[in-house]
Amino acid sequence: MTVLRTPDERFADLPDFPYAPRYVEVRGLRMHYVDEGPADEGAAGSAATILCLHGEPTWSFLYRKMIPALSRRHRVVAPDMIGFGRSDKPAERAAYTFQMHRDLMAGFVEALDLRDITLVCQDWGGLIGLRLAAEMDERFARLVIMNTGLPTGDEPMSEGFKRWRDFAASIDDLPVGFIMLRTLVGGDALDPRIIAAYEAPFPDASYKAGAAQFPLLVPVTPDDPASESMRAARRRLAEWRKPALVMFSDGDPITRGGDRFFRKLIPSAVEQPEIEIAGGSHFLQEDKGEEIAEQILAFLERTRG
Repeated sequence: MTVLRTPDERFADLPDFPYAPRYVEVRGLRMHYVDEGPADEGAAGSAATILCLHGEPTWSFLYRKMIPALSRRHRVVAPDMIGFGRSDKPAERAAYTFQMHRDLMAGFVEALDLRDITLVCQDWGGLIGLRLAAEMDERFARLVIMNTGLPTGDEPMSEGFKRWRDFAASIDDLPVGFIMLRTLVGGDALDPRIIAAYEAPFPDASYKAGAAQFPLLVPVTPDDPASESMRAARRRLAEWRKPALVMFSDGDPITRGGDRFFRKLIPSAVEQPEIEIAGGSHFLQEDKGEEIAEQILAFLERTRG
């Protein structure tokens, strides 16, 4: 398998992202992650471990507006999935499967021996992270669920997602910067350096196999290879009693209505306030990162054992 590694100079002088790169090898592939704040509870009293999972086509840079506030009191770990950010990138689209991503993220959690995790997830970060929380629940303490879903292929997908999937299927050179400009609230006025940062992991189309393939891995038919594992995750989360906060934006055509699904599915979700992030796009961390961080801090304060 041919594996590409984005040159370090592509990540020089990123705006508002001063964090030292850290790496761990999982199943023969190098994964990058940010690790900020106190490393364990003994270092900061009631510090939590917050695991922030990005989606498509972003990377840990997406969480830069949230890391400062969260890491003042808690440990924040934000990995780049394989195929994204500073992590290794298999060059063939066929190398990427839902199971591969799940296994690599499980291996990452085990390699760092993360425990008592507060999962913060959006987009594909939810598909993978919520499945992990269901399957490895002994390592997870809380859930923060944003603009994501648990598709099984048993229900119709949104028109917004169908259009996105068809577009991804038709192209190998995914226009990452254009996607961010079109998706974000006020994207046309976004600082060009921010767009360049989202494009940084992909020097050319050969590095984009994972990004191009991701939309095609979402289960859209009942017999999809990942459908049964997602049904199992739903069943386990329907019995989840630990704290869960559902927080969607009001401007996401892809996951609109998903907040109601999760509040109905997860018993403990209704114990938390209904929060809608006004003025947020699909990538609400980019649009409203500071506001989201404050909501997470309040959630942690409410649910300290």
